[in-house]
Amino acid sequence: MLIEKIQDNKAVASFMNVRREIRIDVVPEVKPGDYVMVHAGMAIEILNQEEAQETLEMWKELGDENVFLR
Repeated sequence: MLIEKIQDNKAVASFMNVRREIRIDVVPEVKPGDYVMVHAGMAIEILNQEEAQETLEMWKELGDENVFLR
């Protein structure tokens, strides 16, 4: 997920046109513009640009961009 904005220990993050509020307690060094791996509403790892791009491409290849809207 792409971090859009941060306030205290929470962030707004987006992925494939879906925005979610997530917690960033585990990765307090995260900043807007970073990509993170999220589990159960918590950012658990900061991804580098290459990792993030590979993940996005994988989801696009799966062909179901609405998977997160269910």
